[in-house]
Amino acid sequence: MNDDHAALIEVFKTLSNPHRWQILLWLQAPQQHFAELAAQSEREPHPDADEYDICVGAIASKSGLAQSVVSGYLAALKNAGLVRSRRLGQWTYYRYDPEGAAQFMQRLHAAFQHTRKT
Repeated sequence: MNDDHAALIEVFKTLSNPHRWQILLWLQAPQQHFAELAAQSEREPHPDADEYDICVGAIASKSGLAQSVVSGYLAALKNAGLVRSRRLGQWTYYRYDPEGAAQFMQRLHAAFQHTRKT
């Protein structure tokens, strides 16, 4: 097994957890999945955050999971290249990374093409 295959397997392991998978899907369409939470929030979002930036607390609230668990799941998704984070003040915001997801799909396609040729 080469390094590219090992990296692909690590992404699949990350996505095999149903909570991480659900969080990724929510982050892919944040306006749809977090609009209600934003309306109910007593805290103003950071002025530099936009509608694609979702804080850990909002994800924890929606999922019903502890914030520490959600932080760990987001770290795994970030390490897999599927989400990006940015720090604004005391908050860390996450968003889906379409370029990272596209790179994963390209690597997966290349692995299948390589396997076909051998």
